[in-house]
Amino acid sequence: MVPRTGCQTGSMRVAVVGHVEWVSFGSVDRIPGPGEIAHATDDWEEPAGGGAVAAVQLAKLAGECGLFTALGDDEIGLRAREELTDLGLEVHAESREDRTRRALTLVDPAGERTITTLGHRLQASGGDPLPWERLEEADAVYVTAGDADAFRFARRARVMVVTTRVLEELLDADVVPDALVGSAGDPAEHVDVEVLEWRPPLLVLTEGRSGGRFETSSGETGRFKAVEVRGLAGDAYGAGDSFAGGLTYALGMGWEVDQALEFAARCGAACASGRGPYAGQLGATDL
Repeated sequence: MVPRTGCQTGSMRVAVVGHVEWVSFGSVDRIPGPGEIAHATDDWEEPAGGGAVAAVQLAKLAGECGLFTALGDDEIGLRAREELTDLGLEVHAESREDRTRRALTLVDPAGERTITTLGHRLQASGGDPLPWERLEEADAVYVTAGDADAFRFARRARVMVVTTRVLEELLDADVVPDALVGSAGDPAEHVDVEVLEWRPPLLVLTEGRSGGRFETSSGETGRFKAVEVRGLAGDAYGAGDSFAGGLTYALGMGWEVDQALEFAARCGAACASGRGPYAGQLGATDL
């Protein structure tokens, strides 16, 4: 398990090794069925994706965050780099001779989102000329995408948290993270610890409004409660990524599991209170 003696608030060094998508959002009265057309009542676009959203959440909590990623050599990639920098990230991105991945997200009146990705995911490689040495000094790193060498660089951080969505890549890297986190309701994030050669010190599976459950390598199991979304509900996009960012921060601080999960749930709920992934996220003043 992660050390019980972590950092002092405000001194955290955090990073994300992950992916970025340029997302077009549309608020609709209902998600269209087969052959139907939906008309958006509101629309906007911004850089997002699991890596970007978690990184911005971490930056808001820790004051700064490095994002190790790859972007296409297109206009969208340039815009994503600029806007993520404006959101407080130190973007370490290799430029690929490819187009930046895009996504279409429809949000229904209940705030639930439906996502369609366009193009393949771009990710950082350990062979890219990025400042990987900085991860050796990191207190906590969250990983959503990367090749085996990128995972190995991330493992040099004191605390490493990985999404279950990239379990295959994690196994290829042959490193053991301090925590795995994923959605219990997403088949792409399913994990069967019985087939692993190792047990993650902490496995966290979220269940939306039902909270979630966890288990540790020492055999401890339990559940945690969801936090009620404050104010008018925005949309669920980025809630899980903000949860993961909050969890990474808390574990890097050395908090106990119950405290870390409670804080992560607060981060997820706060994100869901705002329009898009960033408006509602918690910051350092909310600690």
